[in-house]
Amino acid sequence: MIEVGSSVFWRGTVALIIGSFMIFANVYVTQPLLPMIANEFSITPLQASGSFTITTLTLGISLLFYGPISDALGRKGIMVMTMVGITATTFCLSLVQNYESLLALRALQGFFLAGLPAIAVAYLGDEYTPEALMVAVGLYISGNTLGGIGGRLIGGFVGEWLGRSATFGVMSAISLFCLLAFYILLPKSQHFEPKPLRIGHIVMNMKGHLQNRRLLTCYLIGGFSFFIFINQYSYVTFVLEASPYNLTAKYVGLLFLTYLSGTLGSAISGKLAKRWSQPNIMVLGTCIFMFGSLVTLGDSLLAIILGLLINSFGFFLCHSTASGFVSRNATHAKASASSLYLVFYYLGASLGGFYLDPFWQADGWTGVIIGSWFVLGFVVLAGVSLIRQKSAMNELTIEKV
Repeated sequence: MIEVGSSVFWRGTVALIIGSFMIFANVYVTQPLLPMIANEFSITPLQASGSFTITTLTLGISLLFYGPISDALGRKGIMVMTMVGITATTFCLSLVQNYESLLALRALQGFFLAGLPAIAVAYLGDEYTPEALMVAVGLYISGNTLGGIGGRLIGGFVGEWLGRSATFGVMSAISLFCLLAFYILLPKSQHFEPKPLRIGHIVMNMKGHLQNRRLLTCYLIGGFSFFIFINQYSYVTFVLEASPYNLTAKYVGLLFLTYLSGTLGSAISGKLAKRWSQPNIMVLGTCIFMFGSLVTLGDSLLAIILGLLINSFGFFLCHSTASGFVSRNATHAKASASSLYLVFYYLGASLGGFYLDPFWQADGWTGVIIGSWFVLGFVVLAGVSLIRQKSAMNELTIEKV
């Protein structure tokens, strides 16, 4: 098994960070372009956000497919093939001239984008020691944040400079480079044990994960956290494009540098989990997220940026901890368990915009924050229930001893 700090640990971890960067840069490249897309195709903000939410929707649904397939057929090959599909669809996106075609290709791209997220943590669970797993998951998820930042910066700067089509052309070239680096660096699986691909067995695995109260609670924490986090960013682009800020696409893209605090939150989550229980870290991250949301209600641009920095740190601290929690607590079919977590996660991203839109229509950004607090309060309660479940399990163990 791969130990922390070994050369193969860093090869595999860096490969997954690069792959993660590629995935999430492609997911989020359209987000700073939403006002531009709305103007170009004469559609509403909610319709324009469909170019983002359709991708997260098909990504989330496809996760149900890749986890079980990888449990039967292996990890690396499937990840590489899906990355080829991402590169091809991104290039095709650079050629489209109408919104319907853009939506169709983004939906197809979401199918390919699910491959690596569905399998990466399971690969780590197969090959890494438990201690190495906790560290590597935090570093891998930091690649998510770097991809989110990179995709939005590319979308903002290239979009304003060369336009929407050229943005996807540049993104396809970057994706090709990441694909080659990933293929060369990632070690082949050494400890993977294939399981028969039987539909009934897959359904039973999924049912078992959903009946596991601890896993289901963690799924809800991840799903509802992302439900709010990512859609706050979508609505804030329209806030900053309008008066009194009047920011252009490249400056809106720079706003997503606030994800860097999330990179830090992900990177330290494994170390914090060694000191305190993972459910405690999830609650802490969500409370930080709630506080940051309040800070964004300040009138100045600085207050919004500071609030988003706090939000990002808190959210990714919670998310990276929850992702590692699933891998450690799944008793079987770990890829399926991780995939199910991400299904909840990305369905949350797809549906959150519809939930927040009435709040946006009623009271603008203040309404968005009010709607956010309702959901995040539920997330805190879910985290507290995980803490209580652990306490109850510890008491039961003591009684048996």
